[in-house]
Amino acid sequence: MTSSEPLTALIVGGSRGIGRATAIRLAESGFDIWLTYRSSHEAAERVKAEVENRGRRCECLAFDISDHDAVEAALRERVEKTPPYAVVFNAGITRDNLFVWMTRQEWDAVIRTDLDGFFNVTSTVLFSMLAQKKGRIVAVSSVSGQTGRAGQANYAAAKAGMIGAAKSLAREVGKRNICVNVVAPGVIETDMTAGMPREEINAMIPMQRFGTAEEVAAVIDFLCSEKHMYIHGQVIGVNGGLAM
Repeated sequence: MTSSEPLTALIVGGSRGIGRATAIRLAESGFDIWLTYRSSHEAAERVKAEVENRGRRCECLAFDISDHDAVEAALRERVEKTPPYAVVFNAGITRDNLFVWMTRQEWDAVIRTDLDGFFNVTSTVLFSMLAQKKGRIVAVSSVSGQTGRAGQANYAAAKAGMIGAAKSLAREVGKRNICVNVVAPGVIETDMTAGMPREEINAMIPMQRFGTAEEVAAVIDFLCSEKHMYIHGQVIGVNGGLAM
């Protein structure tokens, strides 16, 4: 991406893992960054420093994306003044349990953050993006949302719901020059996968390894920064062949 005026990318869930890697990659592509997080203040400040070391501006915004009023308070006035060009929704939590033992609290917590959060953020920024008639929205789903995974019915439901929501949104906003796509990572080396049995999982992946956050960020960066874009309403797997 080249522009006389730096564009802004809103990265939701940007303090660690894929979000951190995406913030850095987009900064290297010339974006200023709005980085949201819930409570990881020190991690967010470290990402801010890394972005600024690359010559771009970074603002850190702390709020709970599952709370619609909190999202409105944090973003509404800001996006009306300066609509972001790119929105990357990367936030998510897990509360894994077998369906038969899953509690209502475990179900609700994941749905509220991973799926309701996507609605809360996107609905807050969308009108301003439509008004400027350009932009990119990338939702970070998961291979679990494509194939399901034992012990993750809540997470898979939220991530599959995000795919459906993003595809529907793509049908609505494509005529306004806003491209909406989904990136569905497989097993990526992050805090979320730290306790997984590596050898057992590698045996199920054709590439025989976990992916990296930087490999996911590279795809997100392409979807956000490539000028010549005709990819719209698609789910792009970054999973080493785990799902084909």
